[in-house]
Amino acid sequence: MNIEMIRAAAQRLEGQARRTPLLSSPFLDEIAGRRLWVKPECLQHTGSFKFRGAYNALASMDEQVRKRGVIAFSSGNHAQGVALAARMHGVPAVIIMPADSPALKLANTADLGAEVITYDRATEDRDEIGERLSAERGLTLVKPFDEPQVIAGQGTCGLEIAQQAAEQGIETADVIVCCGGGGLTSGIALALEAEAPGLRVRPAEPAGFDDVARSLQSGGIERNAQTSGNICDAIITPQPGNITFPIMKRLCGPGLVVTEEEALAAMGQAFNRIKLVAEPGAAVALAAALYRADQIAGEDVIVTISGGNVDPAMFARALATL
Repeated sequence: MNIEMIRAAAQRLEGQARRTPLLSSPFLDEIAGRRLWVKPECLQHTGSFKFRGAYNALASMDEQVRKRGVIAFSSGNHAQGVALAARMHGVPAVIIMPADSPALKLANTADLGAEVITYDRATEDRDEIGERLSAERGLTLVKPFDEPQVIAGQGTCGLEIAQQAAEQGIETADVIVCCGGGGLTSGIALALEAEAPGLRVRPAEPAGFDDVARSLQSGGIERNAQTSGNICDAIITPQPGNITFPIMKRLCGPGLVVTEEEALAAMGQAFNRIKLVAEPGAAVALAAALYRADQIAGEDVIVTISGGNVDPAMFARALATL
């Protein structure tokens, strides 16, 4: 992984991905105790940053390989990103999704033209399913985070943050990123290392599923004790990636951990103050900035809202916190 891969991804994504803005609100500033800036990737195609990595992965494939089709496993956001990218390239896509994925994500992935295959994440191994179907059907597996071209695509979000921070005169700040396997976190960290070295990435995770925070603290890859049982489904992964973790270990500051209740409250604040719809896993960075202010230094903090694919019932729970 290197910055040139991310810059090449930015060229492929030109005119394909949306350049999301950097937003602020005096009401959120007051809660956070500093200037708080929000990068709303919930406004990206398919409602999450995952489109960036999915499109770049497909666009960088050999044409003959791509024509045979692709396969991916995802709780929903990577699924939709790959499904749309495959449709844009005119190739088939098979998506392996947990049976307990939000209904909206399951429906959207199928509506984008992908074949959806569900599995029980508590008893079945998605990697094994993906590898078997790849071999049987001749499909190319597009991993959700531990894949160089996927990381490069996600890193384009970091290039935008660097430019937008410079436009606002921000030279030093923590950049808090919602973190599952670390694709977005490591991609943004690589981009900022090259373009805005005064900005430091920090991963945010839900309590009980803080494998990245624990891994950064111990210096080695730590696993979660369980792989389900939290509303932040978008960022629940067994452990950091073998490619992403060394990048995060080298470039990231300490992880931040929030509760489910704080994620829901952050979702409510995002809607109430900046009119954004965030899903629980995509709100943990904002929750960290709002409710873990004592663990953050400096006059500015930048956070990602990485997705907005939330079922109505869950969103109603978030609005009830206001």
